[in-house]
Amino acid sequence: MVKFVENELQNIQREVKEMWKLVYQQLDNAYNAVLNADQELADKVISREKRVNAFELKIDSDIEDFIALYNPVAVDLRFALAMLKINNNLERIGDYAESIARFVIRTELKPENKILFADLQLEDMYDTVLSMLNTTYEALQRQDIGLAKSIFDKDETLDQINQKALDRLTAYATEHPESIRLCLEVSGIFRKLERAGDHINNLAEETVFYIDAEVLKHRKTILPEKE
Repeated sequence: MVKFVENELQNIQREVKEMWKLVYQQLDNAYNAVLNADQELADKVISREKRVNAFELKIDSDIEDFIALYNPVAVDLRFALAMLKINNNLERIGDYAESIARFVIRTELKPENKILFADLQLEDMYDTVLSMLNTTYEALQRQDIGLAKSIFDKDETLDQINQKALDRLTAYATEHPESIRLCLEVSGIFRKLERAGDHINNLAEETVFYIDAEVLKHRKTILPEKE
């Protein structure tokens, strides 16, 4: 019985690890699609979103079956519950990657847009999000509570970059009224990245819960909106 439980736990852990890597790649590809106005890469992100969704459903089902069949307790139960929530948060982050890719498809980006993106610190915003996602992954793999908690301060950095970008976009739209639609679209990218940071915070909180049974869920309120 113990061996069966161990095998199931390892299988779930392996699936979540693959889901994590898939979502990271989706975000990274979405960024490169924006930066290079690469519609082919954006199409790839959009088409792979179906894989993200299917993976989420499979992991959910496997975890639910594990709980129903083995009635886990203590750390095994915490692991199952944490992986369930981590899986759901990863899927949401994947949604944001797809949405950013769709921006590339419907928007005719021009070379001068790169100058605007640089002024808005889009690269810094993306680098911070990807770093946070990678850090929480490492924290889970190493079961390192300190590493998991270290990402909370980075979320403040995201908030600051996001606010500065929105202020700069407002000024840019005033100076270039013909670009109001573009500014609204770009502000949506920053909003999605800021929201992705919130979900990465959730990943870190669930990692801490699994490792040490410490509940950080209401450390920061996150509205359950669907974008």
